[in-house]
Amino acid sequence: MARLEGKIALVTGAARGLGAQIGRRFADEGARVIVNDIDRVGAEKTASDLGGDAIQADVADSGAVCGMFEQVASEHGRLDILVNNAGISGAEDDPERTQEFIAKMVQQMGELTSGGPIQTHVDSTVEIEDDAWHRMIGIHLDGTFFCCREALKIMNPQMSGAIINMGSIMGTTGGAGSLAYCAAKGGILGLTRSLARETVTRNIRVNAIAPGWIDTDLLNPLGEWKQVVAMQTPMRRLGDADDIAWAAVYLASDEAKFVTGQVLSPNGGWHMSQ
Repeated sequence: MARLEGKIALVTGAARGLGAQIGRRFADEGARVIVNDIDRVGAEKTASDLGGDAIQADVADSGAVCGMFEQVASEHGRLDILVNNAGISGAEDDPERTQEFIAKMVQQMGELTSGGPIQTHVDSTVEIEDDAWHRMIGIHLDGTFFCCREALKIMNPQMSGAIINMGSIMGTTGGAGSLAYCAAKGGILGLTRSLARETVTRNIRVNAIAPGWIDTDLLNPLGEWKQVVAMQTPMRRLGDADDIAWAAVYLASDEAKFVTGQVLSPNGGWHMSQ
């Protein structure tokens, strides 16, 4: 099919994982894909595979974001689709602490199911340091804002465009031990709705995807806990990258021409109301 034929699409954090798969499906549907990532080598490899372009930039740096969109405008003259996908889990920074957290959750679950008093507690909020908080908010929420702001400088004069922001079920349900991540994702969902109302007069649609537990490298630090998550999901499995990529294709295409300010949540039934 060619649902995105002739479209120029920028996907942030697209060297690997969800971003790369979104880029791949966009290219399959006819879009010219610009791959952004802080990892220049990875971005260039993925862009080469897709027949697209690569731009290295840290989305948490407003100056770098400004330069990236100036390059897009200069080289392509327009921008039809923006996917704000760049993000981190926080677990990759401190695998040892992640394993300690998982061990606590397993112990807590055992205490809960045994009917005894809960003696194991999670203290992530007390323990989180300022730098870790600011980094999480900076990459996810600031990065989404910076990219939306610069994208609109291109899309507004066009009187058209589609922006897709990457939220999470954690931005809706919350999750013990993930305060900064949940705060950032919840902020992205609010940003999405506000921006959708602001830009609708220019025929620019803004939506969000709130993935459930998707089996990518981002979940590797969870180890065996991934199986527990899969068992707790009504569909009894983790999602795969295509579950998110095809949702992005839909929201970017004319099939979603009456959809704005919405949250599409492929999550296997983990959370059933956005």
